[in-house]
Amino acid sequence: VETYAAIEDGQEAHWEVVQPILFIYAKLNPGHGYVQGMNEIVGPIYYLMASDPDLSYRAHAEQTVSSASALMSEIRDFFIKTLDDAEGGIKFMMGLLSNMLKTKDINIYEHLKSQELHPQYYSFRWLTLLLSQEFPLPDVLRIWDSVFSDEQRFNFLIKICCSMILIQRDVILENDFASNVKLLQNYPPIDINVVITHAVSLA
Repeated sequence: VETYAAIEDGQEAHWEVVQPILFIYAKLNPGHGYVQGMNEIVGPIYYLMASDPDLSYRAHAEQTVSSASALMSEIRDFFIKTLDDAEGGIKFMMGLLSNMLKTKDINIYEHLKSQELHPQYYSFRWLTLLLSQEFPLPDVLRIWDSVFSDEQRFNFLIKICCSMILIQRDVILENDFASNVKLLQNYPPIDINVVITHAVSLA
């Protein structure tokens, strides 16, 4: 049974800190403001800063806004509906994933197509939130470390997403539509290094 201690006077819950970070970001970027899901991007960044072993850095975790702004500047097209079809837009990215899957395994591509299990049913969330909802936080940080250290970072993100599908190949080919939707929307536990290694192997 989990127990929770009351927050001491003068201290803030983590969500109370993240909320103004998102507010400031929205004010600094009035062109698109806050869009649902951005909290999933800010959360891991804030966690890293708030749990830094150096207490002097931890005390300034609110500065997450500058790091979040730098990241959002690269992925903001994912959140702007008018840019969905543009290069870097979310529809374009889902198309890249679909094409990669078709190239790497035509059988699984055709199977999902025959079930009318379109990429937006699962990969919309994968891509817009950089897989932050699909894995435990330590694994998300491991993924982000690999993605952001790659010169073609979002191409590597697509490789990771494609690997997630290919690794479940046998199960997907046996499943019906409902089972595959559940599988891809609630990805099963896995050693994240297996996924990343598989992604690296995709030429």
